[in-house]
Amino acid sequence: MKSPVPVPPAVPSLPKGDRRTALVGRVKNAIAALPFHFDSATTIEGIEAGDLFSLNSVLGSTIEVQTVAALNKLHSIWDPDCEYMNYAFRRSSQSFPDVRLVNAESPDTEPLLGIELKGWYLLTKEKVPAFRYNVTPGACSVFDLLVVVPWHLNNVLSGKPVIIEPFTVNAKYAAMVRNHYWSEMRDSTADKGIASPEGVGPYPKAGAEISDRPNYDGGGNFGRIARVEGLMDDYVASTLQTTIAGIPAKYWIDFFTTFVDSHTDHDIGKAVKEKLVRIYKECGHWAEMDSAAESLADSIAGLLAAARKA
Repeated sequence: MKSPVPVPPAVPSLPKGDRRTALVGRVKNAIAALPFHFDSATTIEGIEAGDLFSLNSVLGSTIEVQTVAALNKLHSIWDPDCEYMNYAFRRSSQSFPDVRLVNAESPDTEPLLGIELKGWYLLTKEKVPAFRYNVTPGACSVFDLLVVVPWHLNNVLSGKPVIIEPFTVNAKYAAMVRNHYWSEMRDSTADKGIASPEGVGPYPKAGAEISDRPNYDGGGNFGRIARVEGLMDDYVASTLQTTIAGIPAKYWIDFFTTFVDSHTDHDIGKAVKEKLVRIYKECGHWAEMDSAAESLADSIAGLLAAARKA
């Protein structure tokens, strides 16, 4: 007899009649509008292609701070009836969630809701958000959100950061799906158990133990939300199609990876040619454009070699 298929967790229901339920919907609308209202004072110039992948560690926190500022500027969207005039989003990287909607006049009172905010530098080498989300479901209020904000420089290698459509999901649900995937869905013969801290509630104090811990995690992958099947796979794939200077982001990553991972003119030329062939195949044009691709690849390889000798 086959074992029953584990039932995946459901998105927690928000209580009817609670004013925070409607507030969450409006906050989601404000988050969706962020790309149109985000304005960064940060400008990057003179970065080399090989340093591009390190941008997230350099600018990640700055982008998150500026995202919170933009969200507060959209007060009229999440508070159209002026019910929460004394409230604002405040960020504290030492807390969970790290962004909380609090009463500015009484900051010690319980937040109305929280947002665990994660930046995703779109041109990262891994092609997926690399953050880990280990929080136990019990530490999440049903009103809390996990929000991932993708960003890139407007001129690829220079300019100001711009953000694109964020990923938004119920924070408790994300933690439950992560645990379900780890313990029930992964193809692994190792111990799939998870140890959860006891006595944890929403909006814990900074420093409290709130992380779920796998019994065994040889690869260090627990909490890698982007690898949890069925949670944000489709979102990541579609976001990598975002065009930057007319070229989809995933191809920019391929291009820059070529220079980081290749050390000789021959290696670079070969890698460029292989990537061009794959791109043409993906686009469905290889049958009629194979000679053009070969010619273009050879030309690029020659230009690269000349540039390195110059």
